[in-house]
Amino acid sequence: MSRKSGGLTKWFKQDWVDIGSPKKGGGYAKCGRTKQKKDAKRKYPKCVPKAKANAMSKTQIKSAVKRKRANPMKKVKTIVRKKKNGKKS
Repeated sequence: MSRKSGGLTKWFKQDWVDIGSPKKGGGYAKCGRTKQKKDAKRKYPKCVPKAKANAMSKTQIKSAVKRKRANPMKKVKTIVRKKKNGKKS
């Protein structure tokens, strides 16, 4: 019996980063957060695979983080593309 290389196996092997907290020298902090205090500086994380984060523009990252933090419990699309008539999809 052979196993597929996709699905959860692929998901766990990917390096996930928080695009909402860039590091000073480049790159991003690891995904997730430790014990959150009320006055903590780190906001709700927007996590994506490292490969996707590297492929995104600064504008796309800013937009994705803003949408995620506006409603943290909702699943948010990482990249929103505009339709031909000008409306977002």
